[in-house]
Amino acid sequence: MSQTLFFFIALGTVFQLSCGTQVNVTKDDKLCLFANLMLHFSVSYEVTGNKSQTATFELPENVTADGSTCDATKSTLKLSFGDGHSLSVDFTASGDSYRADLITFIYNLNDTTLFNNSVSEDAVTVKAEPQFTNVTMDTCYSCHSEDTIQVDSVNMTMWNVLIQAFVSNGSKSEQMTSCAADTPTPTPTPAGNATTTAPVTNMTSTAPPPPPTTTPTPPLPTPTTGNYSVKATNQSACLLANFGLRIGYKQGSKYEELNFEPNGTQVTGLCGVNSSELTLESGPVTLVFTFTNDTKKFRLHALNVTVKTSSGSVFFESNSSLSLWEASIGSSYMCKKEQNVTITEELELLTFNVRVQPFAVKKGLFSTAEDCQADGESFLVPIAVGVALLVLILIVLLAYFIGRKRNMATGYESFA
Repeated sequence: MSQTLFFFIALGTVFQLSCGTQVNVTKDDKLCLFANLMLHFSVSYEVTGNKSQTATFELPENVTADGSTCDATKSTLKLSFGDGHSLSVDFTASGDSYRADLITFIYNLNDTTLFNNSVSEDAVTVKAEPQFTNVTMDTCYSCHSEDTIQVDSVNMTMWNVLIQAFVSNGSKSEQMTSCAADTPTPTPTPAGNATTTAPVTNMTSTAPPPPPTTTPTPPLPTPTTGNYSVKATNQSACLLANFGLRIGYKQGSKYEELNFEPNGTQVTGLCGVNSSELTLESGPVTLVFTFTNDTKKFRLHALNVTVKTSSGSVFFESNSSLSLWEASIGSSYMCKKEQNVTITEELELLTFNVRVQPFAVKKGLFSTAEDCQADGESFLVPIAVGVALLVLILIVLLAYFIGRKRNMATGYESFA
């Protein structure tokens, strides 16, 4: 693709890159606003029975920028997606800098693909003020760190953000204004000509106090195995899953683990021909499993994990290129062994007693299971040991008979 075709995209065209959703807004056939970002939504909403559920989703591929505008001192980036959802960011330029004034997120509770069993069919609007100020004109605002905005029942987490709200001369700037989270804190250094005086001490000294004792954190118990199912419109189960989970996640330099508690878990999902989804919400954790099939085998294709930490921040990680828990269509996948699975650099899962069947469930029961490789190895080891022992016994017996035959031959020669 030529550079000319790349930059001169009509107003409102958006395309998905591996690094995020990229938007080029043009005015008079010239680029006037550029944005590339990754965005995750977590929305709590009311369902029947006076209960609540949480919908988690990312900015999808089929996004348009219709309604985005460019002016000398005012610009608006508007991203519309799905069934009546949109996100708008208003920018203002002043002197030699610009800022983001307002984020407006509109979500449509009538969209049953995202808000299953919602008691409301209204479109809800939430507004927030982003921490996006003092960006030098003719530079791009850059922020690789996660930035979570929480308002009412909505969490919006953005990362890998690159935005230039006021593009001059139709070309995106190569200069960056980084966010505070990406800027390392300088280490204080002593003054250049500072001198220090050694403290005066007595000739006698006392032993320093012993270091404080620390109580090691006790290990977590084995997670409880939960039994989960998704029902089709005819009230028969179309997806079955049993497993125990431990989630290990890293925020900055801090690594934490927690067990997923099945008691009180809210279970939602959907069953399709080629794709099925299981959403589990328990306490601070929301998990979204996406299974796919190629008519012969199914596998866990994608996983989204959201954790509301005790500090009030939100941890979110996802991977949509997995190939786990694979088995033939019409069978179930089973793995009794503990397995440690790396999802991303910041997220790993420890799984226990896994059995899943996201397709072709009959009469609400698991079909014949295909064991995982780890379980298969547990059978191979004793079989290999048994074969080795059998071979050893045969060798000993063979040596015994050969030795006996030779002794008998020697005896015959002595009588000759």
